[in-house]
Amino acid sequence: MQDKTIVFDLGAVLIDWDPRHLYRKVFDNEADMEYFLRHIATGEWNELQDAGRSLKEATEVLMYHYPEHGHHIQMYYDRWKEMLNGPIHDTVEILRSIKDQGYRILALTNWSDETFPVAMQEFEFLHWFEDILVSGREKLKKPDLAFFNLLLKRNNLDPAKTIFIDDNIRNVAAANHLGMEGIHFTSPRLLKLQLAERGVQV
Repeated sequence: MQDKTIVFDLGAVLIDWDPRHLYRKVFDNEADMEYFLRHIATGEWNELQDAGRSLKEATEVLMYHYPEHGHHIQMYYDRWKEMLNGPIHDTVEILRSIKDQGYRILALTNWSDETFPVAMQEFEFLHWFEDILVSGREKLKKPDLAFFNLLLKRNNLDPAKTIFIDDNIRNVAAANHLGMEGIHFTSPRLLKLQLAERGVQV
């Protein structure tokens, strides 16, 4: 077993999830789609599901405030699977190399507990992880330090020997604050270099 533990974020690091993959199929133009995602089914609204709010309640809230957009609101979770555009293959290969070398691999993800089982069925590599902490299940989400501390405590991790990879700089900052080695993910190519700098060759 290697000395370090590698913790991965999932969305936009290993999995290409984006509501636009669905809504480009149903909106007539990009401007209308972007208005809907920026002003109605917003990232802030979605984060409440990541924190544990039910999909039923989330949908009802938007339907109440924006009944004229009911058709598009309803399909957000009815057709949620179409927001998954597959794995980010180059990062999955990095994950495979890390696993094969005997590193402990864990995941810390902001994700609804109701939709995460769909991802578990879709992506075989999610079963490689020793543990996955899902925000919607724990009722905590990044960058809340309590969520990171739960990861550390549950898996008996030494922060100084833990590398954390995330595409959101706020989450990386939180990991760094707790003494972990945070990596801001921007591309698989750069991730290989960033890991090598920390003694992890892939």
